[in-house]
Amino acid sequence: MQLSVRLFARARDLAGSESVTVELPEEASIADLKSALQSQHAGLAPIVPHLLVAVGTDYADDSTKLDASADVSCFPPVSGG
Repeated sequence: MQLSVRLFARARDLAGSESVTVELPEEASIADLKSALQSQHAGLAPIVPHLLVAVGTDYADDSTKLDASADVSCFPPVSGG
């Protein structure tokens, strides 16, 4: 399946786009998505292990399953003070 992923902050800067499309197997998980982001969008590779992934309005863990209609967004962790 193809899945569109919205990117924010540093992830958007590294990708050079507000969103990317990834090719995933059916019944893919967030862990599969992260692996696909690293291999299919090399510019994101340095931050993929640290991305927070939301499906809809809820953050998801690596075991969360995805389908082609999922509304997925990725956020780098925020730091500073």
